[in-house]
Amino acid sequence: MCYILLLSTTSDRDLAQFNSELVRFTRVLPKIADAQLLRHAHRWYVASKAGCSCTFRHLHSRDLGFGRPVDWYPEEPDEIDATIELVAVIRSLLDEGEAVDCVDTWQHHEDLPISEARLEIDLSSISDDEFRLFENHHFLFQAGS
Repeated sequence: MCYILLLSTTSDRDLAQFNSELVRFTRVLPKIADAQLLRHAHRWYVASKAGCSCTFRHLHSRDLGFGRPVDWYPEEPDEIDATIELVAVIRSLLDEGEAVDCVDTWQHHEDLPISEARLEIDLSSISDDEFRLFENHHFLFQAGS
């Protein structure tokens, strides 16, 4: 099983311009039911260096919330760097006045239940190195209050 990160935005900008060794944006979405949660017209599959979305910062539960990397929970430097690159793209879209949301889920068959947990995220209160994804959550991003 692999993580799948889907992002949508009101921006018609080609997000592939942000592709790097650690982050890849493509318009070809995996066939998963969770894609119907996306709210905006321009939709992207966000892959990491692994080819899937696995090498971003993920937590199974949001109980620990956002936070900087810590010694007692080892994370690979590439996961941290990829997540920082991802959140920079999201911030740039929000700064341009665009709307952005994303769904972080597991790759599964289309007939399995859709992720229903929604999180409204004010990125102005989270630093780049604190941001991480929570599996089976739908993120609704805001640029500040």
